[in-house]
Order: sequence, then structure tokens, then C-alpha cells
Amino acid sequence: MLRRDASGRLAVSDDFLRAYYLRPELRPVAESCAHEIALHQSLMDAPRMQVEAQRIEAIADADARANYRVVLDFRARLLAVPTLEACYLGLFAGGDIGVPPLFIDQLAQIVLRHILEGTDNALELRAAELFYREQKASVHEGAVMLADLETIAMRVSGSGGGAAPGGLRQLLAQAQAPLPTLDLDVLDSGNAQQYWLRDERHDFAISMNHGRAALDAFCRVLERWILHLTGVMVTVKSVPRIEETRWAWHIGLDASSTALLNDLWRGEEVEPDRLARLLALFRLDFCDAGEMRADIAGRPVYLALSMGEDGVVRMKPQNLLTNLPLAQSS
Repeated sequence: MLRRDASGRLAVSDDFLRAYYLRPELRPVAESCAHEIALHQSLMDAPRMQVEAQRIEAIADADARANYRVVLDFRARLLAVPTLEACYLGLFAGGDIGVPPLFIDQLAQIVLRHILEGTDNALELRAAELFYREQKASVHEGAVMLADLETIAMRVSGSGGGAAPGGLRQLLAQAQAPLPTLDLDVLDSGNAQQYWLRDERHDFAISMNHGRAALDAFCRVLERWILHLTGVMVTVKSVPRIEETRWAWHIGLDASSTALLNDLWRGEEVEPDRLARLLALFRLDFCDAGEMRADIAGRPVYLALSMGEDGVVRMKPQNLLTNLPLAQSS
């Protein structure tokens, strides 16, 4: 549904916009009023048409009015810039993002699908899911495993349709057992080709231990994400620890890691339970030190990935873009 421009980035098409109008939040139902039905048909016919405020106000259902405002505001952001990548980057350029997290995750997924086009490494595709799907972490006898949170919720609840949002906290509490007990296959080098047969089921766990193939694949995705969205070439590798006591720069790949690295850098005492939630550390190096801030050029950047108190990994891939110490930011 998207077109590639001359620079290899994604340009919005009319069919891409129509996909948002066909979401269940906007698609008319039997109870929809005539104004709602007419507006929806008009947008399907002309996806970029201007919609006057009075057309939305004329819709009888308050939820439908709110949904139209959200989607049309998001559409305005998409159409204000030439590419999907520019829209994604623009979301984090100011203060209030003002876009539903679902739409942000979808943009990340689409961009990653584009970046990983043609890859034959299934582990990279599974690792990329961390960028836009929450993961349940399990640390058992030194083994660090991640599995799709929604899949875990369905397994624990015993249903195929997912857990009710209100019951998620209870399901997470029930899912404290090691992930292998939930009958999940672990994706690794030896069985990676099986991913292609069930990639949309999200039922493969991966090992995030230092030295494992999935963690190396995650590093490759981080490199490609940064290169595509910033034009800067970096190398990323997993490290068991940070050897420097006063390192130059760090980026948390999630909110917990950001706070943890800040405290460690300041030399503050960190509780063992909090430190135990740190799942992986990485060293990032710029291939061209001239593309870094001049005051720290040539020094490594450390990254961290952690789980929250509830054992869930909520990665924020935008942190890699907004916090990277680029020369033009200095």
C-alpha cells in the first residue's frame, strides 16, 4: 500500500489511508447515522479530501466523532511530510506526541518491514518484533527468554482470542512461571526456518543471553534501524558489562533502562532487584567518528534493555533516534 521514493523511503498512498478508514473504529455499523455513513463513503472515494469540522459534529455517536478526529489528525501528520519515515521522526521532535501508541507501533512495524525486505535471517525478523510488540521476560537459572506478551496472555487464559484488558495484570501475575512451561518453542539458529511458516502467530520465544544468535540478530536490526532513519552507519554488539566507570554516553532502549543507566552513571546505589531487571547491554560505535558530537567523538555509546517490574519489555525504538549523539545536534 506504500510507494518507495527515489531515496528508498516510503510515500503514503491513497490505499494506505483507506486502510485506516476501514479500521473497526471508523467502519460504519448498523447503528451508524446517515452523516457518519456519508462521511465514510466520501473518504473512501477521496482519501485526502478536506473534512470540515461541521461534518464530524453532525455524527450522532460521540465515540465515532472522537475516532474521526484522532484518525484525521494522524492523517494530517502523514500528509504534511513526504515519507512515512519523516512522519515517524516528526512525532518525537516536539513535546506532546498526540498519536495513539497503536499507530506509533504500526509505523515502526511498517518501517522495519521495509528495512528488512529480502532478509533471509528469520531471527532478525523475530528480533524486530521487540520494536513494536511488548514482550514477557523470564529469567530462570540464568536463561533470559522473551516471548510475545499477547501470546502469553492467550496461553495463560486458555483462549485463542486474547485476554480482556482488565484481566491483563492478573494474567501477568499468573505468567511468572518460566516461559518453557507455557509450551513455547524457542527460535534459534537450528530451527530459524520454521519462523516463515508461523510468523503471524507470534508464538516463538527467543533467548537474549549474551552470545546467543537472537541477541546478535537484534544488534543487526538496531544497526539497520539507525542507518535507515538517520543515515549514520554504526556497529552494535552485545557486551556482558560496561567496563568504563565514567562512560561518555548511554541510551536506554526502554524507560526502565534509561532511569537505571542514569543512576549507575551518577554512581548511585541501585537495589539488587532493580539491577536484576537489566536483561542485555550493548556497545554502539560510530563507523565515522566525525558524525558524533565533537566532545565525545570516537567513544562508545552504551545501550541497555530491561524489563519493568511486571516482567514486561516495552521497547522505545525512538530513543535510538532522539538520543543518538549526532554531530548536528551538538
